[in-house]
Amino acid sequence: MTKQNLGGKLNGSQTARRMLRRVMPARFRPLAQSAYLKLGPATSRWRMEPSFLVIGGQRCGTTTIFKKLAEHPQVIRPPAEKGTDYYTLYYDHGFDWYRGHFPLTASSQMRGRGNGKAVAFEACTYYMFHPFAIERIAHDFPNIKLVAMLRDPVERAYSAYKHELARGFETEPNFMKALELEDDRLDGEIERIAADPAYESHAHRHQAYRRRGQYVEQLERVLEHFPRTQLHVMESESFFADPAREYANLLEFLQLEINLPKTFEQFNARPGNQMPRAAHEYLTHHYQQYDERLSDVIGRRPSWTR
Repeated sequence: MTKQNLGGKLNGSQTARRMLRRVMPARFRPLAQSAYLKLGPATSRWRMEPSFLVIGGQRCGTTTIFKKLAEHPQVIRPPAEKGTDYYTLYYDHGFDWYRGHFPLTASSQMRGRGNGKAVAFEACTYYMFHPFAIERIAHDFPNIKLVAMLRDPVERAYSAYKHELARGFETEPNFMKALELEDDRLDGEIERIAADPAYESHAHRHQAYRRRGQYVEQLERVLEHFPRTQLHVMESESFFADPAREYANLLEFLQLEINLPKTFEQFNARPGNQMPRAAHEYLTHHYQQYDERLSDVIGRRPSWTR
């Protein structure tokens, strides 16, 4: 199958970017970012490649993980965005376009002095759920490390629904109705994604509330292309209960120095009304079989079932 059809302390560059954001008028920032991304592909050969990827899941605490990793003295985040969405939405743009998002290799050499080798990464919560992203990643980076953060799928589904509703990507005001619509909305979408790498499925990306919580299916797909030793699975409940321990375990997996931040804030939390009881009961029953299989894959009972 061809590639086309494959399914802590701020460093100098971070400080400069923050200063630039403060002094640059907001209306000019999109133009500056656009210019940066146009320059990126032309300099791709001199840019770093990611050493690891945070692949998901959506509404599971990945923003907190991303921000803490970006503060680590050995880690260099993508200059422009949290993630590129290359392996999901922009695969047709080509590998040079992807490499163009990462820091110059010179940044790695400067950053790594005194701290060992510096590494780059990105975070995209759609990578784990997208039907072809993992295969595409394996094609380009067979030795890369992957990080997945999971969360009680019942709570995740409702959180995702509220998130998409607030952003305007969901128009159905009734959560249970949105769950009932899910199968029809997703019908044929994977086939359309397979047929056209440039196709962006609104329903698959924004309205798969129930299916995104069927983690075992997604992790089994990961393990079809990567050995278990290259996958680190975290759980939101365990992380926020003891963030120092869980974060230290993550750093050990990534072979980075154990450099713990003073605080672990929770980002992108969306408070709101309580989930309707009928929807909670429906989802709890639905996920039971998937959570049982998940235990076999991750080697422990998920924290939300204990």
